[in-house]
Amino acid sequence: MNLVSTSISSKVPESARSKKVISRVSSPLAQALKLQGLELGSPVYFRVFKQESTLEAWVQETNTDKFKLFKTYPICTFSGKLGPKLKEGDLQSPEGFYFVKPNQMNPNSRFHLSFNLGFPNAYDRYHQRTGSALMIHGNCVSIGCYTMTDPLIEEIYILADAALNKGQPFFRVHAFPFRMSQENMKRYKNNQWFSFWENLKEGYDYFEKNKFPPNTENNQGSYIFN
Repeated sequence: MNLVSTSISSKVPESARSKKVISRVSSPLAQALKLQGLELGSPVYFRVFKQESTLEAWVQETNTDKFKLFKTYPICTFSGKLGPKLKEGDLQSPEGFYFVKPNQMNPNSRFHLSFNLGFPNAYDRYHQRTGSALMIHGNCVSIGCYTMTDPLIEEIYILADAALNKGQPFFRVHAFPFRMSQENMKRYKNNQWFSFWENLKEGYDYFEKNKFPPNTENNQGSYIFN
């Protein structure tokens, strides 16, 4: 299954700022991708790990269904602690499975550049979790978001912008409390969120096995994957 659509569902918004960044950063970014056999504009997928404070950028390899790790970016800061976001104002950064459509890209962000994760998703709404404007953005300040330095959000934003403009209808962002290894699961087996994390691990394991992000749906308060 290739994630490139034959038509673009909606135009990716742009601004003078985003145009300037794209003009400046696209060429060196494309060269860095080429060194790994990847292309700017290919479908992308992002994984966030709170405990490790990292964001992974994966890019789909040409003529395959597989995604290859392009780069691991340090997260400048996020707010809260391990565990999901529950309600507006709790200052928690979300955990779960999200996707970003073109209209969620914000080239006019007051935090340089950003995209909205789409919290709350169907799972969050089922559990009556509330919140708004949960982003990945620049400016290195967080009130519930995952934030990067400006130079790093520029690369991440351009990877996403190029993929959407090439026809990827949306890209997925999966946010985890930590790498879902058996060792870490044992370490947190007495945590109040352990059953929730077990559910997240199913999606994590799917990608680890297939190197293709699963489709996720809410089924009566649980994530299911295919």
